[in-house]
Amino acid sequence: MKILYVEPAIFLSSFAMSLTSPLTTQYLYRRIWEETSNYSFALDNNISECDKNKSSPIFAVQKEVQQKVSLFSLQMEMSGLIPGLMSTFILLSSSDRHGRKFPMILSSVGALATSIWIYLLSYFAFPFQLLIASTFIGAFCGNYTTFYGACFAYIVDQCKESKQKTIRIAIIDFMLGLVTGLTGLSSGYFIRELGFVWSFLIIAIVLTVNLTYILFFLYDPMKESLPQNVTISCSEGFKDLFYRTYMLFKNASGKRQLLLCLLLFTMVTYFFLVFGISPVFILYELGSPLCWNEIFIGYGSALSSISFLSSFLGIWLFSYCMEDIHIAFIGIFTTTAGMAIAAFARTTLMMFLVRAAFLFAIMPLSALRSMLSKVVHPTEQGTLFACIAFLETLGGVTATSAFNGIYSATVAWFPGFTFLLSAGLLFIPMISLWAVKCMNWREESELLTQEEPSDDTSDR
Repeated sequence: MKILYVEPAIFLSSFAMSLTSPLTTQYLYRRIWEETSNYSFALDNNISECDKNKSSPIFAVQKEVQQKVSLFSLQMEMSGLIPGLMSTFILLSSSDRHGRKFPMILSSVGALATSIWIYLLSYFAFPFQLLIASTFIGAFCGNYTTFYGACFAYIVDQCKESKQKTIRIAIIDFMLGLVTGLTGLSSGYFIRELGFVWSFLIIAIVLTVNLTYILFFLYDPMKESLPQNVTISCSEGFKDLFYRTYMLFKNASGKRQLLLCLLLFTMVTYFFLVFGISPVFILYELGSPLCWNEIFIGYGSALSSISFLSSFLGIWLFSYCMEDIHIAFIGIFTTTAGMAIAAFARTTLMMFLVRAAFLFAIMPLSALRSMLSKVVHPTEQGTLFACIAFLETLGGVTATSAFNGIYSATVAWFPGFTFLLSAGLLFIPMISLWAVKCMNWREESELLTQEEPSDDTSDR
């Protein structure tokens, strides 16, 4: 039986990814805490204790642990930068010729291998420095940006109308948010009731089911429509990948080339500033003055994930009365306000209320993906999403590394500085999106629908 729905694979993968991230951060935090101090890590911390005892030795230890966790997280991210960039670009670019399933399969294998490695590391209490190997394994096989890039390209292949693309991509973002929210809400209970070892084992089991579904049940209609008896050498294959990316811009008119560059810049800059800073939220909440335990971290993650639902509803409603570019503007503006408020959040209630400002944080990404897919030919969708995923991988790793480094350097005198910096820098994608609006991008996308795809890439 062959199925045309990639949504189950996205569901399982997002569950595993959204559970792995907070578990790994908190596992690392506890391991470094135990090695740094002589104090045991209590499971039922009083969340106001460290706020009242800033002169105590525990307060100093917390700051030191946060700095060490930030720096080690930076090292982990950098270890996967080069292999992640190469695998993302190669796998997604080649999907235009070899189908969308192969990138999904390889990235799922990498995620499964990573989860098994972390499980063994926690079970045998190996040195936490070996976590770097898990990052390298996942990046080498294609990380989550490769997987989701292939999934988005798979979905776009099936959409014929431009509005259908926007809604379908928004549905996926909504589903990601729903799963992420439920997982975030339960992550604290996973740690408290099952511990890290069993939690990592559950992640490995879920990823095994996901890989089985993709291998044996998911149908790839694009692969069936491609020539089956064409064989090329490895060197020719690499040349073809770069050639198709080059032709993505060369075949476009001068105005469309600029439009593509501006849209890609806007999307990657926004992704850099919003998702790159997300790991800092957990460190900020674990430290003074909030001092959250794993249950409150789960509540915070769940509230953050509501933005996927609210963004989906926002796109669904706004798409009836405004264009994609205006939807993106609304999302960027509200996210900027949320970052500025987060910089000065000092109480649990305030930190929960900060999430309200992020209600439309996902809208710009969905809208920009839709806008990009409308200004390239159908045969170039895989190459486009390869460029997006490549830039997201580069932006995500460098942003996480940069914000972890900045947080480590500023946590002692102003923990909220990173959020304030992000809020200020979010004016950059606002300006570039305004430039797109001034170029009248809608006319370019309508002109493209009247053109036939260039044969340059097919002749290659």
